[in-house]
Amino acid sequence: MPPSLTGLSVILVEPQFPGNIGMVCRAMKNMGLSRLRLVAGCDHLHPEAFKFAVSARDLLEQAELFDSLADALADISVSVATTRRSGKYRQELLSPPQAAQALLQAPGSAALVFGREDHGLSTADLSLCTLQATIPSSSEYGSLNLAQAALIFCYELFGAATAETGSLRRTPAPSGELEPLFTHMEQTLLRIGHLNPQNPGHIMRSLRRIFFRSGLDSREVAILRGMLSQIDWAAGDFNDRKKTT
Repeated sequence: MPPSLTGLSVILVEPQFPGNIGMVCRAMKNMGLSRLRLVAGCDHLHPEAFKFAVSARDLLEQAELFDSLADALADISVSVATTRRSGKYRQELLSPPQAAQALLQAPGSAALVFGREDHGLSTADLSLCTLQATIPSSSEYGSLNLAQAALIFCYELFGAATAETGSLRRTPAPSGELEPLFTHMEQTLLRIGHLNPQNPGHIMRSLRRIFFRSGLDSREVAILRGMLSQIDWAAGDFNDRKKTT
């Protein structure tokens, strides 16, 4: 599980069907989330909930129970309320990717809040949350099942958290490694006639921008240096063969 997901809670407000709670647990576990909070609602330990949770039954058993949404949010610094409707009190709605970024960048604990299956979160519920988000959908029928909506948001959270973790592990190569690469590249490209000897910087500046954008790490620099060395060898061998023919 990406570390940034460990402190993130999913809150269900007055869920009405045990099966939906089970499916939300399964979606959460699929996407690396493990903290479920329930505000009143139906029996979360009903056999139907366990049936649909499948291997995520531990999330059901460990769910935290609260009497009100205010209590469930008491220790949460950033919360995103999900809603299908827009209106006077439902403005500046984030998309699922934007909501994921907001939650992952929260300075403290964070929560994603879902409402009742029949009419979602009330205006009073929304007022307790710091942000609001919606899933763009067809105007003909925009209502999603609770578990479907949860899966979409959890998927975005997992994707953003995984990308964030990967970027932290990857360290760009320092200038001390890049400059020798560019020098080697220029020499090789001149040797094979790809650059204009009178103005090699014209193309080299573009190549620099390309490689700067890619954020090469040390291993990738080494791979490119090896490729250039092989080109040097092949070009030398080719020129030697031309001289003997």
